Amino acid sequence: MNHSIPSIPGMSTDVIPRSGETRGLTTRSGETRGLAQAGGAMFLVGTLAGVAGAIQDYPLYGGQALRYLLAAAVLLAVTRLAGLRFVRLTPRETALLVALSLTGLVIFNICVIEATRHGGPALVGTVLGTVPLALALLDGRPSPRVIGAAAVVVAGATVATGLGSGDLTGLLWSLGALVCEVCFSLLALPLLPKLGAVRVSAYSAALAVPLLMAAGLLIDGTAMVRVPTLGEAAGLGYQSIIVTTVAFFLWYNALPRLGPGRAGLFAGLIPVGAIATGAVLGLGAPSAADLAGAALVVTGIVIGLSAPAPSRVTGS
Repeated sequence: MNHSIPSIPGMSTDVIPRSGETRGLTTRSGETRGLAQAGGAMFLVGTLAGVAGAIQDYPLYGGQALRYLLAAAVLLAVTRLAGLRFVRLTPRETALLVALSLTGLVIFNICVIEATRHGGPALVGTVLGTVPLALALLDGRPSPRVIGAAAVVVAGATVATGLGSGDLTGLLWSLGALVCEVCFSLLALPLLPKLGAVRVSAYSAALAVPLLMAAGLLIDGTAMVRVPTLGEAAGLGYQSIIVTTVAFFLWYNALPRLGPGRAGLFAGLIPVGAIATGAVLGLGAPSAADLAGAALVVTGIVIGLSAPAPSRVTGS
C-alpha cells in the first residue's frame, strides 16, 4: 500500500523508496543532495567558533540546556507541521536514542568545554579533525581511496587548526569528544530508517535538555541559568537554530545516503567554516596555514568522493 509522504520546504522525501524503485539504492539526485547536505552541515558546525565569544561568560551547562530546549521545540513543531506521526520504539531503539543524546550531545559538549579549559580550542579542533579517518575505518570495508582521502582531510584540518598547546588532561577530554562525535553518527544510523532525520534530531535534542540540566545543577547549582544579555541571547539562538536545528537535519539526511565513511570526509569542513566565519565577522584574516589546510581538506574530499559509492539503505 502506498502512503502519501508529507513534505515541507527543504525536507527530502526521496530517501523513501517509491513503488517501482529498488529499495536500498540511493538515486543519483539523492546522492548529490546528500553531498550538499553533508558539506553544509559540517560547515555550519564550524561557524560555531565565530559566535563562541558571545556566550563565553554565560553558564555553560545551563546555556547548552537552553540551546537544545529551543532546538527541540522548533524540531518538534516541524514534525507536527510535516504530519510526522509518533513512532513506537522498541526497547533497543529507545536505548540507542538515549545513548545518542547522552554521548553525541551531552557528553560531547562537556568534553569540549573541559578540553577547551585545559588545552584551548586549537587542541580540541585538531583532535576532532581526525573524525573523517575514524568514520572511514569504522565504515565496514572502506576502500583504500576513502581511507587515503580521510588521511588527507585530517592533515588539512590539523594544518588549519594548529596543534596548539595543552596538557594530558586536555588531550584526554579531546579524545572523549572525538569518541562522542563518532557516536553522534554511528548510533543514529540504525534509527534513521524508522524515524527519519527530523524525528531523530528532535528526540535527541529533547532528551539532552534534562541531562544537561542535571549536570548544570551538580556543577553550577542554581546559578546554571540567568537572563542572557542581548549578545548572549543572539549567540545561543544561533547555536539552537543554525548549528543544532539546521545542521542536525542536514547531517542526518546525508548520513544514510552517503554512509559514514564518505559523509565523514566533510567533517574536515569544520575548521574551514571557522576560518570563513572569523573572516566575515572581522575576527582576523586567514593565515597561509589556514588557507593551505583548507586546500588540503577540499583535495581530500574530492579524492574520497571519486571512490565508487556503495549501495545504501536509506532512511524514511
